[in-house]
Amino acid sequence: MPALRFHIVNVFTRDRGALTGNPLCVFESGVGLDATTMQALALQFNLSETTFLLPSSRAAAQVRIFTPAFEMPFAGHPTLGSAHICRAQRLGGDSFTLEMAGGLIDVQAQGDRWTLRAPPPPGWREPELPPAALAEVFGLEAADIGERPLWVRTGGTEQLMVPLESAGAVQRAAPRAAAFTAVRNDAGTNMAYLFADEGGGMLSRFFFSQGETLREDPATGSAASNLGAWCVAMQRPLPLALGISQGDQTGRPSTLLLTVDAQRQVFVGGDVIEIGSGTLTL
Repeated sequence: MPALRFHIVNVFTRDRGALTGNPLCVFESGVGLDATTMQALALQFNLSETTFLLPSSRAAAQVRIFTPAFEMPFAGHPTLGSAHICRAQRLGGDSFTLEMAGGLIDVQAQGDRWTLRAPPPPGWREPELPPAALAEVFGLEAADIGERPLWVRTGGTEQLMVPLESAGAVQRAAPRAAAFTAVRNDAGTNMAYLFADEGGGMLSRFFFSQGETLREDPATGSAASNLGAWCVAMQRPLPLALGISQGDQTGRPSTLLLTVDAQRQVFVGGDVIEIGSGTLTL
């Protein structure tokens, strides 16, 4: 029976708090595991994502990302957490490339603060629901919806970016599960990112459906990169750098760092902490 080494890391931690950020399980090696077994292991750990490191001829490692229900082409906190373990396993130093199903992703570190460069978005599109209908989905007033919600994808899953007029509106948001099914991306899944300015930074929340359940993510790197692309679409002055607070409502306070340079390249970073490791025997 194979023994599989794994690590538990927290990504996008706030002030390097050990039990903040978004948890991730990283398996040192997925060699010999088929997709069905990887999926079952992701369900076993039941974290938002679990990753498996594999050899790559194009990068320091190939990374496969699984939620408890399906495989993802790209996601932010699995990328940064996997990079942290790759460096610990001497697969790379402080700057290298990872191979994802969604493409090659460059990562770099300063200490335990990791940053990824997001793939450029193929474009963006307007939502089908008008602002008043979106407000009803999230238990808000029409006046709470800000300027130009957009569907955006930077390498991963298309997500609805919903700007709100105030941080208070972000905190008040209470999505209605039945109505949330109308927020459907091009892959047929439901996910939305609410955000508003909070004294020079951003306050955000990310909602998604998992089966019949409506869930909230504590820290969403892919959504932060989509926010960067939204800023490009809205022709915000560049370069820009934002701190993003997320996860307080889930009990997992998180801090993400978003940068968009003058060339419209989007970078997302945050602090990574390993809190445990072990061996699983199949």
